Amino acid sequence: MKEFLEFIVRHLVDRPELMELEVVEEDNRVTFKLRVGQGEVGKVIGKNGRTAQSIRVLLAAVAAREGKRAVLEILD
Repeated sequence: MKEFLEFIVRHLVDRPELMELEVVEEDNRVTFKLRVGQGEVGKVIGKNGRTAQSIRVLLAAVAAREGKRAVLEILD
């Protein structure tokens, strides 16, 4: 799942080398803590939060196949 999320975000931002992704796994839950370069959070969130919501839906689908719940946190 981590590689999947990295692939998506790297294609959204202008400076993918500044992206940081921390994965915290628990029993049935995976939390992704995403940080991108300054001024690029808006590109990941998208207009009215639509891009972030789409990413969350895709992550939820991938996680469900593994019997887990996925949570995406986009941090400044």
